[in-house]
Amino acid sequence: MDAVDTETGTVAREIFIAAKPETVWQLLVDPRQMIRWMGLSVVLDPRPGGTYRVEVIPGRIASGQVVEIAAPRRLVHTWGWEQEDTSVPPGSTTVTFELLPQGDGTLLRLTHGNLPHDAAAASHARGWQHYLERLLLLAGGSDPGADPWITGPLQ
Repeated sequence: MDAVDTETGTVAREIFIAAKPETVWQLLVDPRQMIRWMGLSVVLDPRPGGTYRVEVIPGRIASGQVVEIAAPRRLVHTWGWEQEDTSVPPGSTTVTFELLPQGDGTLLRLTHGNLPHDAAAASHARGWQHYLERLLLLAGGSDPGADPWITGPLQ
């Protein structure tokens, strides 16, 4: 399932990962693991009210707070960009990761809601597609390599 609902400002993605929920969970909440699939630097305090802050690409920092945590099944945090030129300020949107056991793997459902307009929804859909593909590789035991969005121009 991949969907962008411009009426509600929601991006929804669903992927199957050939790894147990506990493995995927660590890639979502351990900053050292997270930067292997998304970002240059990560500060994540995985408890309600804890900090979520990621320098996604040079000069672009997403930040918010952890809202809900139910290891290893559900992580909810707010999200927004720290830059002044954004229509998505820090903490203004909500990202939910749900990890559902499925055989020997995990069905990951990502929902990013409250995006303010079509362009923001489309941009975030593109970003999540890129980063979930990298997460899929890493969780499956492959090295996704250097992120081309960090090392070169955005594609």
